[in-house]
Amino acid sequence: MTIRITPNDKGSPVGKLADAELHFTDGPFAGLKLLGFAVWERRNGSGRNVTFPSRQYSVNGERRSYALLRPTVDTKAQDQIRDLVLSAYAKHEAEAENPTNTPGEYDPTQYQTLAQMQAAAPSYQPKPTTPIPDADDLPF
Repeated sequence: MTIRITPNDKGSPVGKLADAELHFTDGPFAGLKLLGFAVWERRNGSGRNVTFPSRQYSVNGERRSYALLRPTVDTKAQDQIRDLVLSAYAKHEAEAENPTNTPGEYDPTQYQTLAQMQAAAPSYQPKPTTPIPDADDLPF
């Protein structure tokens, strides 16, 4: 799994530092990404917080949210993801302050398409994916 950080250059909403995406590289989720994570500055200014993907809805005019990624048993299960996102943001922030890439050096974050990545790094080939079975082939 890799984490892609997109800085919040607009400054709105206040306190939001970046969006984060989880890109899955192995297992049954390979080739998929999970959106909706955000890195925020804490209100008291000491540290950072990560919000997880959620969906908003309203009941009797009151806005509520439904967490899309929840622990099944261990309530501490989200801590590892939170720590990984914060670590990726810290790394992104450090690289922004002290860029280490020289012109022409391969940096996967600067390419938007597979063709652009392959042109910059011809040895890069995506992992083959397992085709999704037809609904008729499923055992249920």
